[in-house]
Amino acid sequence: MLRVVSWNINGIRSPLQSLGCQIPSNCSTVLRHILEELDADIVCLQETKVTRDALTEPLAIVEGYNSYFSFSRSQRGYSGVATFCKDSATPVAAEEGLSGLFANLNGDVGCYGNMTEFTQEQLRALDSEGRAVLTQHKIRTWEGKEKSLTLINVYCPRADPGKPERLTFKMQFYRLLQIRAEALLAAGCHVIILGDLNTAHRPIDHCNAGSLEWFEEDPGRKWLDGLLSDLEYHAGSHIGSFMDSYRYFYPKQERAFTCWPVITGARHLNYGARLDYVLGDRTLVIDTFQAAFLLSEVKGSDHCPVGAVLNMSCVPAKQCPALCTRFLPEFSGTQLKILGFLVPHKQEPMWEQQVLQPSHQIQVQKQQKSQAHRYSSRPQKHQGGSRRCQRNLMSYFQPSVNLPQTSPAVDLPRLPLVGTLVTPKTQEEDVIARTVAEQTKVSEVKDKKAVQTLFWKSVLSGPSPTPLCRGHREPRVMRIVKKTGPNMGRHFYTCARPQGPPNDPSSSCNFFLWSRPS
Repeated sequence: MLRVVSWNINGIRSPLQSLGCQIPSNCSTVLRHILEELDADIVCLQETKVTRDALTEPLAIVEGYNSYFSFSRSQRGYSGVATFCKDSATPVAAEEGLSGLFANLNGDVGCYGNMTEFTQEQLRALDSEGRAVLTQHKIRTWEGKEKSLTLINVYCPRADPGKPERLTFKMQFYRLLQIRAEALLAAGCHVIILGDLNTAHRPIDHCNAGSLEWFEEDPGRKWLDGLLSDLEYHAGSHIGSFMDSYRYFYPKQERAFTCWPVITGARHLNYGARLDYVLGDRTLVIDTFQAAFLLSEVKGSDHCPVGAVLNMSCVPAKQCPALCTRFLPEFSGTQLKILGFLVPHKQEPMWEQQVLQPSHQIQVQKQQKSQAHRYSSRPQKHQGGSRRCQRNLMSYFQPSVNLPQTSPAVDLPRLPLVGTLVTPKTQEEDVIARTVAEQTKVSEVKDKKAVQTLFWKSVLSGPSPTPLCRGHREPRVMRIVKKTGPNMGRHFYTCARPQGPPNDPSSSCNFFLWSRPS
């Protein structure tokens, strides 16, 4: 049996960190643990978000597996796919991209089809985001026949509603993918397309298809309609080149979603869409597919893994194709490192220097003698101090000798001012005056404390109490707009419950309120 799994991992380092991979040397062990938990002969990962310069050896080389990466050349931390094959399923050929522009003519898959409708610039742009890796395997069917099987690991673009050019890019990528897959089929090779296609095909594959305008008219869904065969055969039904393996086994299964919005917590109530597929050519699905599955219990990403089981076995190649990461210069040991140039310099022994350079030593000795004679001819400093020595700081504060000494101060009797009348106070008046003064002082202190208290209360009052949502009368949660536009950076309140079906009372009440600026 051959088991294949596809997973949009949303960053290859994200699930590693969630499993406690903090030391890079441990990442290889943790990644191997993830691959073994998926229990597949071939694991296809999408959205690795790692570029060539950021790829480390523990992520690239895993014991028992051979891996093949495609990196984004246009943006860091973006897109990227990787295919990990067990050594028992080593491919005979591997290639990056769909157009063939990145092929190195050494172990490539080939079979490109007619791509004349694209310019060279368009083909390079479609393959520069690291969205496809092809691996070709030699398989043995249950009948004992040996055939070729090509796996196309893809991460299809997403159509941003605010960027119409991305919809054009997405449809061009779909078209290029179909041309390459059908060319491989025409050459007599079985083909599996697996990965994140970024389109929910049918209304049953989307949690909220009924409220979306023009759901059936979406260009991506129309493309899938043309690529896939109808599951129900009747007069006039469309027969495409490929079949959806999950719907082949579960045509009526509802809420079979593979992707959920993270911010709204929709995964708790299984409120998402099915964007990840394992598509096989019609003959392959009907004759050899034994099962298809979704691993919704596997966490670590906003997607869950999907896969299929085929009634066949792989015949491993004797050597990995040239695209294998273990052949990259930085991992194969053929790339020169800067430490190789920093070799410590060997110092020659002293007797060799004396023998080889006697004249130079005599000149140095003469220079040393002349310098010693020059220094000895200088006048020596007096040991006992001199007039030009540095003065002590306290000498500036001593009285000057030239000033005449003044006579000692004499205390003169103080006479009362002329015209000043002293009126003696009675004892009662003195008590009253002291009492009034004390009361005045106490009131001033209380007023000062009251003013300070009001000031600090206004400064340290903290945020205002969280308002309640109208549906559940529960505290709402504050979020921030991160999408580019006029409201970017603004805060708003929404219901704290996870997003779910409208008829589910435990789901969010869809409350929304802009936060007032403080």
